[in-house]
Amino acid sequence: MPISIKTPEEIEGMRVAGRLASEVLDYITPFIKPGVTTGELDRLCHEYMVNVQGTVPAPLNYAPPGYTPYPKAICTSVNDVICHGIPGDKVLKNGDALNIDITVIKDGFHGDTSRMFFVGEPSILARRLSDVTYECMWIGISMVKPGIHLGDIGHAIQQHAEKNGYSVVREFCGHGIGRVFHEEPQVLHYGRPGTHEKLETGMIFTIEPMINAGRREIREMPDGWTIKTKDRSLSAQWEHTVLVTETGYEILTKSAGTPPPPAIVQPKAQAAA
Repeated sequence: MPISIKTPEEIEGMRVAGRLASEVLDYITPFIKPGVTTGELDRLCHEYMVNVQGTVPAPLNYAPPGYTPYPKAICTSVNDVICHGIPGDKVLKNGDALNIDITVIKDGFHGDTSRMFFVGEPSILARRLSDVTYECMWIGISMVKPGIHLGDIGHAIQQHAEKNGYSVVREFCGHGIGRVFHEEPQVLHYGRPGTHEKLETGMIFTIEPMINAGRREIREMPDGWTIKTKDRSLSAQWEHTVLVTETGYEILTKSAGTPPPPAIVQPKAQAAA
């Protein structure tokens, strides 16, 4: 399936969807505290999407081939959960690290983003892992421009993670996105320079590295969705949806509460903005 190059009208639709996805994360932030359940966070996000934004939660009943329908509106991945954690009766406690992954549909367009949150005071390890993962995402984003290869992005992310003693999950990756939730290209967070597709103006895709404090191997839970680290080490993830512009990139999943770029890429990021 070829990579779709978005029209100006489609890009504008993606800007709206991306901003709305990010605003769900802004909205839910004050509710993340010890004692709340992941199911309650899901309920609050679902109501906000449907009743306030007029968006559709894309994960709800999403069922790629071979999967049972995903039963909730958001993904809540706690501590050693890498991705696709299903909200439920899990009570968050002080020190937990939590990724919330949001995808909304607005007027047929998908906005997809995730952030790390801490419940109360995190451990030094959890904070450092989250910080390095955030840097990994931004190192990848800051490279985006026409003519570079996706392998260049994956290589840079992998180098930064491994230099800091962490590992990159291989089984899950970023992806093209638009009117379809997951489309071409696949955006690997590891690899070799000069490999995979060459970027063109008008491409839109996610960069969403999943970085483990321990080894990169995964294990799938019986629910068919939840993915954990095999060695039970902590995992972290950050995600933005990115447009390839004529001169670089534009982040489409931005809102008032979006964290600023890390110091490691700030000059580049400010130039792109």
